[in-house]
Amino acid sequence: MCQGRKRPSDGVRGIAICSNGAFGYDMRTRAVIAENPIPVDVLGESARLLREAVPGIGLAVEYAQELAGDAHYEAGDWDADTTVRRLDDVRLFGRPAPKLIGRHPELSADELLALARPVLGDLVTVYHANGERLVEAVAKGVSKAAALGDLARWHGITREQAVAFGDMPNDLPMMARAGTSYGVANAHPEVLATADHVIGGNDEDGVAAVLEGLFPEG
Repeated sequence: MCQGRKRPSDGVRGIAICSNGAFGYDMRTRAVIAENPIPVDVLGESARLLREAVPGIGLAVEYAQELAGDAHYEAGDWDADTTVRRLDDVRLFGRPAPKLIGRHPELSADELLALARPVLGDLVTVYHANGERLVEAVAKGVSKAAALGDLARWHGITREQAVAFGDMPNDLPMMARAGTSYGVANAHPEVLATADHVIGGNDEDGVAAVLEGLFPEG
């Protein structure tokens, strides 16, 4: 989720691409400046199909400042500090939502994606970011790649000038959109096989090391 507080953040600026491209977030003002939600009819139908394809899955919807779920949704480590509002289906799927997420008690993220993509692929963009037993979906056509393209056009940055860093399969379209792509050493095998360069992992500050080389003047 993105924190939508209005207080400016000293020394931090730029636009962050959040929720796989569903949000644009101004880090200076801490405000959501763009949102691409899943329409209500598509959201409800996607939830129905996902439950049919993956019995036992718990569903939730994620907004900029809120996470709401059904009675079966299990909060994971990444949202352990977030209060999950428990809603019935009418309220849960009754307004557009930037992201639909599902967690299963046993199946892995790769297994969930293999089950979900065939039934939801025509309605939404389905992916996983290696969340534990988690599959995610955003509106059709929404992705980090599309958001990066918009930002680049706004700032007059060519494809050749853009760089992208990734670690999970949902980063692959964005990495393909950039002129140069970097995969961190602890990335998913698909990312390591695709990236132009493999850099140090999370514990080695690999991204920071590359940025320092690209922007030596800070």
